[in-house]
Amino acid sequence: MDLPRSTYYYRSKSKPDGEQELLERIEAVIEEFPGYGYRRVTRELHRQGFRDNHKKVLRIMKKHGLTKKLRCRWVCTTNSNHAYRIYPNLMPNLLVTGPNQLWVADLTYIGILSGFVYLAIVLDLFARRLVGYALSQRIDTALCLEALRMALVQRKPPAGVIHHSDRGVQYASGDYVEVLNEHGFRISMARKGNPYDNAAAESFIKTLKSEEVYLWEYRTLNDVQNRLPYFLEEVYNHKRLHSSIGYVPPVEFEEMFYQTKSCPVTLTASV
Repeated sequence: MDLPRSTYYYRSKSKPDGEQELLERIEAVIEEFPGYGYRRVTRELHRQGFRDNHKKVLRIMKKHGLTKKLRCRWVCTTNSNHAYRIYPNLMPNLLVTGPNQLWVADLTYIGILSGFVYLAIVLDLFARRLVGYALSQRIDTALCLEALRMALVQRKPPAGVIHHSDRGVQYASGDYVEVLNEHGFRISMARKGNPYDNAAAESFIKTLKSEEVYLWEYRTLNDVQNRLPYFLEEVYNHKRLHSSIGYVPPVEFEEMFYQTKSCPVTLTASV
């Protein structure tokens, strides 16, 4: 064929396009966790063996339109204009060293075609693990009690656990406080007009809205009931990386604690 020997044996010295492989992995992560920002995407890639830094991940995500902001509807869920007792805030400077020391509770809403569905949640602050939740078309004490009772069944907490919430009428009501007292909870409530006092619950709700609710076109209560438990239990508790606990999922963080009998990172109630 009249080819020089050097041409016949030539092999390209250029490396494969690593950026394309990284892009494919980024897309796979976002497909599974649609609400992830570039920092959590980077952490998930590190868990998979990639070592690219967050700046490169952000550049690629921007280049390919993989970052976006979502719009939402808003409705007030806290009515603190009531005659029930308001309890002091027990959270400032509280050091959380293990599960079942501090639970936080809150309410939020999910838009459907006919209006709103309301969600009550209870989190164990140690691992940011969701331990109780309930859905209803009524935003009342019964909804909050259903979420609390789910948490009680799942966790069987000892006496002395702090239960923290806002000053809403649902959490201050006689029926709700009675159940807390029956199980030996220490009751704590946020200061008036200070959303940072329940920051962990607010952070969870923000995650829920941006990574699940706004990405699905819920039409009916049944749509919410069929889809939401999967995100809460399988995605949030078991898979989603949480920045405040070292970018591991809540269930994994608790398992690490029980294996070592020590807290993997330093936590405070204000985180």
